[in-house]
Amino acid sequence: MPAIKISIPHKLGTEEAKHRILRLITETKDKFGNQVSDLDESWNENHGTFRFKAMGFNVSGDLEVEPSIVRAEINLPFAALPFRGRLENELTAKAKELLA
Repeated sequence: MPAIKISIPHKLGTEEAKHRILRLITETKDKFGNQVSDLDESWNENHGTFRFKAMGFNVSGDLEVEPSIVRAEINLPFAALPFRGRLENELTAKAKELLA
C-alpha cells in the first residue's frame, strides 16, 4: 500500500500541537461527514491512529505528536496512487498552516 509520510516542525509544544490536530479532526468530521464513513480514531498519549473510507477508498494512518515536530504516515489504496503527489502537497500545506 502506498504511503504519504510527512514531518512538520513546529514551536507549539506537544499539547498545543495535539489540541490543534484534534480540533481539525472535529472540524473535518463536521464539514465532510457526508463524504466520509467508517471513521475510527484513537489516541494513546501522543500517538494517534485513524482509518476511514472516503469516495470508496479505505485510508488509514498514524500521527506522532512530539514537542517540536509532528509526523504523519497515511496509507492509501493503490487506486489512489495517481493522486499521491497532489494529496501529499495539500496535506503538507494544511499541516504547516495548522501548526504555524
